[in-house]
Amino acid sequence: MNDDLQAAEDGLANGTSSFHKLGKGMVAFLRATLGFEPEIIREASDRLADAETSASADHRRAQRDTHAYRSAIYPPGSEYALCHAESQLMGAVVGVLNESLTESIRGFYKLRKAFITLDGILNAEYNYMRGLSGQHLQSRGSVDSLRSSRSVRSMKDVSVGFGDESAWARKREKPILDRIRRNEAKATAAANPTAGPRPSTEGDHEEEEEEEEEEFYDADEFHEDTPKREAYAGHMEVDGVTKNLAKTFLDEDDMGNDQDLPPPKALSSTHQTLDHDPQSDVFSNPIDVFIHSGANLCFGLLLVMISMIPPAFNKLLIIIGFHGDRDRGLRLLWQASKFHNINGAMAGLSLLGYYHAVVALADILPEHSATGKPLGNTTTEQDIHGYPKERCEALLQDMRTRHPKSQLWLLEEARMQAMNRCLSTALSILESSSKTKSPLKQVEALNMFEKAMCAMYTHNYPLCAQSFLKCVKLNNWSHALYYYMAGAAYVELYRKCSVSSKSDRDQRQKYADKAIEYLHLAPKHAGKKKFMARQLPFDAFVTRKIRKWEQRSSDWDVTFIDAVGVSPLEEMVMLWNGYRRMDDSQLQMSLDNLAWSDGGEGTNSLWKREENDERALLDLLRAATLRNLRRWDGAVETLRKGVLEVDKGELKGGLRDNWTAPAAHYEMGVVCWMRKREGGGKSEDEWVKECEGWIEKTAKWESYDMDARFGLKVATAQDTLKKYWGTRKG
Repeated sequence: MNDDLQAAEDGLANGTSSFHKLGKGMVAFLRATLGFEPEIIREASDRLADAETSASADHRRAQRDTHAYRSAIYPPGSEYALCHAESQLMGAVVGVLNESLTESIRGFYKLRKAFITLDGILNAEYNYMRGLSGQHLQSRGSVDSLRSSRSVRSMKDVSVGFGDESAWARKREKPILDRIRRNEAKATAAANPTAGPRPSTEGDHEEEEEEEEEEFYDADEFHEDTPKREAYAGHMEVDGVTKNLAKTFLDEDDMGNDQDLPPPKALSSTHQTLDHDPQSDVFSNPIDVFIHSGANLCFGLLLVMISMIPPAFNKLLIIIGFHGDRDRGLRLLWQASKFHNINGAMAGLSLLGYYHAVVALADILPEHSATGKPLGNTTTEQDIHGYPKERCEALLQDMRTRHPKSQLWLLEEARMQAMNRCLSTALSILESSSKTKSPLKQVEALNMFEKAMCAMYTHNYPLCAQSFLKCVKLNNWSHALYYYMAGAAYVELYRKCSVSSKSDRDQRQKYADKAIEYLHLAPKHAGKKKFMARQLPFDAFVTRKIRKWEQRSSDWDVTFIDAVGVSPLEEMVMLWNGYRRMDDSQLQMSLDNLAWSDGGEGTNSLWKREENDERALLDLLRAATLRNLRRWDGAVETLRKGVLEVDKGELKGGLRDNWTAPAAHYEMGVVCWMRKREGGGKSEDEWVKECEGWIEKTAKWESYDMDARFGLKVATAQDTLKKYWGTRKG
């Protein structure tokens, strides 16, 4: 965590214990998640599998060895159970990063297995605390609230919930993975009709025999009278063909319904939790410190990650087997961050990443005062909802003190400044950190990407373009996005050039040439990376936009650069929620950029030929800018006239921008939420109720571009609204 992974590798190289192997796996995991490089992802997967196997063997040994450490809090072997769960959790993330759908689904099953182990460890803490207070020991029962009581009973004799092959998971994993393999085989056969069927191998027979030998416990049957929620099941692209997410690898007959999974309430018990500080006598043994901080880190991450699954991917909850719990997860992460070890550092990094990336993407959040303390009568200053500014500042300072050489913390400091609408300060931090080259190429790439984004938000288009082009050399994740952003920056420079002199016209042409070059490079690099066998959302988005402009260029008989519609860079600003980071002067510059399209400075002579979807896009971006300037009436009027009153059929299909209508509904919800304390003829509850209506309409929308990104916003909004009504009832 001090930007010296090579020293970590050297220190771990000669060790063979489960702890050494977990450490090696974590080093590779950090490299993989920071850079998304395929070869590093494979290395991380191999190391974590080795650590998982080693921890499993050590756990069994520790349970039998009378000389092994016996904790006053945890069952024997819990330190190895934690190593095993950490390996599974990191392996699950690596599996999802893998481009294979089968490996991705296996990754989700690993999440569930890790959950069982981690829940058992935290349950031991709960029992310990109840014992200290003289109460009768009994289980909280969060594992017991899983779907099948009969299969769960079979796991109760497994120490710390350390059941690798739980009955619930095995019962459902095999038919799903079999279906995925059949679909992949069909796709391969369709692509290679002359290849013939793949011959079976000895390994295949061994796998079949192993599966036949597995013992399956009875699970509750799926009942036809179980009520079902109507929800968008999601879409994915497999081998160029868009398929329904649920139909691809989920079947209601096999999986049942996600309504009968443990509700968040069953996982959110916080009384009698072990939340002592590191100096407490409870943590006098370093093994107990390792178990406690590690279990809080991993279970906290797990609960937060699952809670953020967008509505389009709700069916994945059926595979995982439980709902997330953002509140409890964040509290566990804050507890883990107190400890001065790798678990504490990872918890700190996870928290800052959550608040500066996930929360920064959202708009409907619990409100805080200028000091960072939550507003309202039912919260305390220790609250972790929304963006707890003071707590994040203190945590960042602590992490920088612990690990002064790491540029990861400088990156988080820059993000924090951006969250506070201090983009110039953020850019200065990033410029300064880039002068000291990090030994980690992945960290350097993250810094450069953040620098490019800040340059985009501050309308520094030359720096924006240069920085995105440097990202191409530093990172292989999405070259299509990097080239597109660079090209879009040159479009803005082209439009701002006057034509009053020959030198201006020459410069304008140079910008046009660069814009055309990079925009056309973008689709050539699209589709090379996949996530769960699905094309990256921005890759698909970029490809469609370029095709749209090429079609317009042909239909209108104009150059490609003049066929580009509403500012593509301002569109990217909104999709990354950059307006939330801008100050008033920067927001006004965005309004000026948007004015170019419909007759402002640098009049666009082609505007009268634009279709309604392009006009709707302009009004959506303009409304979002007005909303961030707190000009509520202007934002609402612009959304109603420009998007909401337009026939939905004219805003979708073909190469149209089909995301404007659902985004407009979301924006209306945000305006209602922002206005709730200002009255405006309605009570606070009336504004929130109206907000809820707009958000629910957005959540139920059919498939559209960037729906997963808006799904994160919607999921956070729903969580905030639930908390709001909960406090009102309380």
